[in-house]
Amino acid sequence: MKFVSIGCLLVTCLLVTPNRVQSQEGAAAPVESHTGTKPYDGSWESLQTMPIPAWFDDGKIGIFIHWGPYSVMAHRKNDRGYAEHLPKLLYAEPDAYNPFLKSRFGATPPEFGYKDVVDSFRAEKWSPDQWAELFQTVGAKYVVMTAEHHDGWANWDSDLTPWNAVDKGPHRDLVGDLGESLKKVGLKYAPSYHRERHPGFFAKQIYAVHSEPRDMIVREMEASPESRMLYGPEFSYSKSFVDDYVARWKEIQTKYKPDFLWVDDVPIWTRDGNDIRKGKLRPEIQYFYDQCRVMITDFMNDAAKDGRDVYVNNKGGNRNWPTGVGCLEKDNLKLKVVGPKWQSCTTFGTSFGYLAAEEDPNYKWKKTDAEVIHELVEVVSRNGNFLINIGPKADGTIPPWQVEKLQAMGRWLDINGEAIYGSRYWKTSDQKDDHLAFTTKGKTLFAIQMQRPEAPFVIDGTKEWQADEVVSVRLLGSEADVVWAMSDDGLRITPPEDLGSSEHAWSFAIQTNSQQHHPNQIEKDEDKALQGTKAVDLEGRFRE
Repeated sequence: MKFVSIGCLLVTCLLVTPNRVQSQEGAAAPVESHTGTKPYDGSWESLQTMPIPAWFDDGKIGIFIHWGPYSVMAHRKNDRGYAEHLPKLLYAEPDAYNPFLKSRFGATPPEFGYKDVVDSFRAEKWSPDQWAELFQTVGAKYVVMTAEHHDGWANWDSDLTPWNAVDKGPHRDLVGDLGESLKKVGLKYAPSYHRERHPGFFAKQIYAVHSEPRDMIVREMEASPESRMLYGPEFSYSKSFVDDYVARWKEIQTKYKPDFLWVDDVPIWTRDGNDIRKGKLRPEIQYFYDQCRVMITDFMNDAAKDGRDVYVNNKGGNRNWPTGVGCLEKDNLKLKVVGPKWQSCTTFGTSFGYLAAEEDPNYKWKKTDAEVIHELVEVVSRNGNFLINIGPKADGTIPPWQVEKLQAMGRWLDINGEAIYGSRYWKTSDQKDDHLAFTTKGKTLFAIQMQRPEAPFVIDGTKEWQADEVVSVRLLGSEADVVWAMSDDGLRITPPEDLGSSEHAWSFAIQTNSQQHHPNQIEKDEDKALQGTKAVDLEGRFRE
């Protein structure tokens, strides 16, 4: 065993001056620095000045990975929803899941519980080099993999918990090994951190400041005292939980130097007497909120010291942090407008973790290749990044159907990447009647048609253009000439008969005489930008 006190890991973080809950709105002026690297002073106002790294703003495409002991079970009631939540559901809904456990493992809690699943999480067929090569080949520019989900399991070489991938299960440093492989192919890396919901994950009340473990969890911990470190050790947002929360991230930060601090949304900010938007937090949660600010500050300053450009996400319909601290993000997010920098973490099916039912060719909630490409285009056209998730099996292999989806995405990006990477939004994101979405790059406007372009179309947003504004028009992936002309209604494009090699969406590159990016055409109010986007709840239950 290799456990150390969390105190030494907290020293650097806890020296930052505390700052109480502040408004979620508005950004402060940049904080000047004598070092030239603009270190952050520990306030939210300072963190609101963090720039968007070029690698993130230009990269557009990321791979999300949910992988852990829950991947062994690969199950969810009704074959739909977040399979990575099964560790909790085993205890919350025993009538629904005991038959599955009995059939699969021959026993149920407390004789057999989530702690016992860990031994079957072995990653015996895993090749991080093969993963990295696949991700690079299909056009991803960064990768986000679960370091710890809500279940308390650590995918890295941790000195803070025995329930980690080096001491148990795979007996490999999953976070570290993948990071090394990604570095070799030039991809950025973010070990994601979801521990914010752990106090309630195995508890009677899932979103409470103080709760108690479920009865079967109590019995398992009595029979196996070591399991308390997995299921708990506490079931409340106590000071010791918060300190451990910060220490675990600090360990990840110190050992792996991630490019991104990815934190899941924190429901307790708006539950059990707390309302972060109104500055109303119970003392325990106030401490948690303050220490999250300290944690982000330490991460940003540590990277600045090393000369690394890093970033943060701001997850949830009720955002974790004040406006401007990181990119706006939400599960399966589809903004209907051009929003402030945002990211959609989304799936090919309905689960983030491996769900065996999704391997059925007839699984009706699986996205088609065209739907994946269209979602990618719509997200990017509205100032978003497309973070597409895969759920590997427990042995470390990626389900073939997910590989096929990634490869379809890669083929499209090989042809149309010019319209995606390094692009910026236009003055309008789409033209629905003609199934068009728009991106820009310098003096080039890209009109991406998401139906087979077999008839002439006019781009409405070009109506005021002068006759000599357009220099040329070409179709990416085709050598055929494109016929075009300016009219009173705008630029009219006649697609060629030979549409070339693209599938699912076709990108027309329109070279002009002026800059096409319109930086002020954006909905800066995050509440308005998020209106009408709620597709799933925190438990992965879809709303029809």
